Amino acid sequence: MKRLMKLTVLSLIAIGFAAGCNEKEKTEQTAAAPKVAEAPSTVVVPDQVKGKWKAVQIQVADKNAHLKKVYTLKIGSDFHLPGSDLTLNVETFFPHFVMEGTTLTSQSNDLVNPAAQLVIREKGKEIYKGWLFSLYPTTHAFQHPQYGFTLVDYLPAS
Repeated sequence: MKRLMKLTVLSLIAIGFAAGCNEKEKTEQTAAAPKVAEAPSTVVVPDQVKGKWKAVQIQVADKNAHLKKVYTLKIGSDFHLPGSDLTLNVETFFPHFVMEGTTLTSQSNDLVNPAAQLVIREKGKEIYKGWLFSLYPTTHAFQHPQYGFTLVDYLPAS
């Protein structure tokens, strides 16, 4: 009886070890598997939006100093963030952001889902290129150790 119990315990240990090896192999296979490239998105500024917006306002939160300040960034122009090595550039503003397949565009010139495409460079090197959404500030939010960025307002061209 003792021998049977011992054999059962050893069998369970062996099964557990084998299962653990399989999990390790699966993890290694997953890590080694080629990544599927996402289809690049195309940004299309419709005529009804072109030239209608001159700037956006972005709130910058300095996490270290516990301060928040709003800056006005002209669309298409570089803005050096004071006291930092960061340069911000709003490449595109869409008042009614929509995604149609791989195309990013604005469905209208009405402020339905405002979004700004922001490029952030640190010491000249691009560290972020993505979208800020005023209605959904935490969606795809850029994670920087010191600064947080939020789209808060938009200024029409005239």
